[in-house]
Amino acid sequence: MTEHTFDRFEFKSFINKAIEELGFREPTEIQNKMIPLFLKGKSAIGQSQTGTGKTHAYILPMIEAIDPHRQEVQAVITAPTRELANQIYHEILKITEHLENETITTRCYIGGTDKQRTINKLKQQPQIVVGTPGRINDLVKEQALFVHTASVLVVDEADLMLDMGFLHDVDKIAGKMPKELQMLVFSATIPEKLKPFLKKYMENPAFEHVQPKQVFAENIEHILVPQRSREKVDLLKEMLVSYNPYLAIVFVNTKQMADKVAEQLSERGLKVGKIHGDLTSRDRRKMMKQIRDLEYQYIVATDLAARGIDIQGISHVINYELPRDLDFYIHRSGRTARAGNKGLAVTIYGQADEDALVQLEKMGIEFTHLDLVKHEWVEIKDRNRRKNRKKTVDEVEIKARKFVRKPSKVKPGYKKKMKEEIEQIKKRERRVNKRSKNQGK
Repeated sequence: MTEHTFDRFEFKSFINKAIEELGFREPTEIQNKMIPLFLKGKSAIGQSQTGTGKTHAYILPMIEAIDPHRQEVQAVITAPTRELANQIYHEILKITEHLENETITTRCYIGGTDKQRTINKLKQQPQIVVGTPGRINDLVKEQALFVHTASVLVVDEADLMLDMGFLHDVDKIAGKMPKELQMLVFSATIPEKLKPFLKKYMENPAFEHVQPKQVFAENIEHILVPQRSREKVDLLKEMLVSYNPYLAIVFVNTKQMADKVAEQLSERGLKVGKIHGDLTSRDRRKMMKQIRDLEYQYIVATDLAARGIDIQGISHVINYELPRDLDFYIHRSGRTARAGNKGLAVTIYGQADEDALVQLEKMGIEFTHLDLVKHEWVEIKDRNRRKNRKKTVDEVEIKARKFVRKPSKVKPGYKKKMKEEIEQIKKRERRVNKRSKNQGK
C-alpha cells in the first residue's frame, strides 16, 4: 500500500485503506493537532475555519476507538444543520464500508423525518450517532436512544449552534452522558456566550487554534459593484446573465428575502433554486439533489448554506446583502475557489454598506471596483477616492460668511436672502482677487 503521512497515527488497516481511497496524502494542520488528542482520550477545542479538514480530524480517530463488539452508543456527533449532519454521516460510511468481517453501525437522526419510525428501529442501538441536537434530544427524552453509554461527544460548528439557539439541546444531551465525558468542540470562532457551556463540560481542555494561511484565499477575486440608482434585483439579474456561471450562489440575510429574490429572478426568466431554514426536510433534500444534478445555475440562499452545506462547483458567490456578522463574509466567499479552482466573490453595495466594507478591508481584503455598463464590465474608480483627496478650503466662502449674519428677528425667506448676499460678496471678492493677480503680472 502507498505510504502516506497518516501512518504516524497507527490507524487500523481498514481506516488506512479508506484514507488512501479518499486520496488523502497529508493530514491538514487541524488533523495533525486534534487526532493525537482524540486518541489519547483528551477533551479539546479546535478552532479553525471552514474547509480545513476538521470533519476527518474527529471521525478518523473516533472510528479507530469504536469497539465493533459493543452494540451500544459509543460516540455522539451533533451538527447545527440537517445537511451538515448528513454530510458527516456519509463521510463516516465511506470509511466504515472498508471494514471486513465486522460492522460499525452509524445512524443519522435529523428533524423532518418520521420520529415514530425512528423510535421503532432503535430496538438495536447504533454505535455512532450523528444528528441535529433537537432530534437527538427528542429521542433521548423518549427513552429510545441511550446516550449514557457513550464516552465521546463531538460538537461541530459550535458557534453556529449557539447562533441558531441549539446549544440548549446539546446541553441536555451532554447532561445525560457520563461525568468523565470526552468532549471535542469544533468552531470557527469562540464567542463569549459559548464559554460558559465549554467551562461546564470541559475541565482544562486542550485548545488548538489553526490560523488560516490567509483569511481570504488567494484564488478568490473580491469585486464591489455599486447599486447606484438602479433596481437592485435588475442589476443582480444582469450580473448573473453576464457572468453565465457554472454555479452561482446569491447570499441574502433572511428567509423572507431569499423567497423574494428567488421569485423576482424567476419573474425575470431565470431558473433559480433556493435554500433556507423554512424549507421542509423533503424540499431541502429534493433541492440539494437538483443542485448536484446541475438543474440550477443560480441558487439564492441564507447563511445556512455558507456553513452547513457543502455544494460542489460554485464558481461565483454574490452578496446581494452583506452579512450582519462579517465573519460570515469569509464563510460565504469560501464556498467558491475549492480544490485549487479560481472563484469570484461579488458584492452589490450602497452607501449604507460603507462601514462594513471598511471593516472587511481592515481584515485584509482587497476589492476590485467594477460596474456593469451597457452589458459590459468596466473598471471604475475606488469608492474611497473622495475621502483620500485633500479638501481645499474655500477662503472666499469663509470671508463672505463673516460679513453675513443671521438676523435677530427672522422672517420667511431669510435663508434665501442670506444665501444671495453671500454669493454677491463672493463674486465681489473673486473680482478683486482676479484684478490683484493681473496687476501683479
